[in-house]
Amino acid sequence: MRDRQAGAPEHATAGPPDGAEAGLPTGAVARQLGVSPTTVRSWERRYGLGPAERAAGHHRRWSPADIETLAAMCALTARGVPPAEAARTVLAERTTPTGPGTPMSPVRSDPPPPVDDRAPRVGAVRPECRGLVRAAVRLDSAEVAALLRETVDDLGVVEAWGDVMMPALRAAGRKWARSGEQYVEVEHLLSWHVSTVLRAEAVRPGASRPVPPVLLAAMPDEQHTLPLEAVAAGLTARRIPFRILGAAVPPRALLDALERTGPGAVMLWSQHPTTADAHLVRRVLTTTWGPRGARTHARVLAAGPGWHRGDHPEGTTSPRSLPAALDLLERSVS
Repeated sequence: MRDRQAGAPEHATAGPPDGAEAGLPTGAVARQLGVSPTTVRSWERRYGLGPAERAAGHHRRWSPADIETLAAMCALTARGVPPAEAARTVLAERTTPTGPGTPMSPVRSDPPPPVDDRAPRVGAVRPECRGLVRAAVRLDSAEVAALLRETVDDLGVVEAWGDVMMPALRAAGRKWARSGEQYVEVEHLLSWHVSTVLRAEAVRPGASRPVPPVLLAAMPDEQHTLPLEAVAAGLTARRIPFRILGAAVPPRALLDALERTGPGAVMLWSQHPTTADAHLVRRVLTTTWGPRGARTHARVLAAGPGWHRGDHPEGTTSPRSLPAALDLLERSVS
């Protein structure tokens, strides 16, 4: 190595070895951010989000600053911001190495880049829902949790469930059904976070009204409980006490809980016709408690798509939405 005595200029610095390139290639950046390489290249082509420096004849190499720009783009699109608008935002904050405040390539007016083909189709929904699905596809737990928390705080649990959580869960479920195990990790991650925020809402501290509780239970062979957790959260918002038994409640346990808690209403959830047990519902309908001469029973709601519309068990009610279920339950115990 030459030193100053050998004539090396004082400002010379050691660089990478001959043939080496600084920064990460596109594929490595895409893996780091949880998007496809096609998406990264599309953002570069359409919106000018390419590397700040690229030597002629060399492959793209993304510096830490370049990756921060892409990460900001991911964060904005995850929250439902359209890609073109997100690009304008991040480019406004980005500068070239030649001087502060110098904008990069202008944003083009082309249509947005194609969505990662792993992402489910969600149709016409709120931006919060699109952002939630995009974050779930990237398996970005922190962003999914933050989006759900913000959505519930902004909209309330009932509107958040109907306008954001349910459409996202349905989209994930449809994609899983088409793709099999290839997509199950996204659906599971999203379901876990939805359950987490719903349970947090359901156990919020606060005084309940002095009314009989509502009993919430899934049918004996039913494993789906998210709708029951949404009902529990909605009941807490209305200050109505509840007892939730969760998934796959055995018949004997359900009947014992009925007699021990004396609820004003019971909601029995069935997600699929194979779990809709009309015989058990009739047993619940005929179960009474209380002292002789003052026996009482609960109003029964047979809820969920497992109960065919217009063909639910006689003596029960089948609400078709969370607000309708909450209204019925509130009237039953008031």
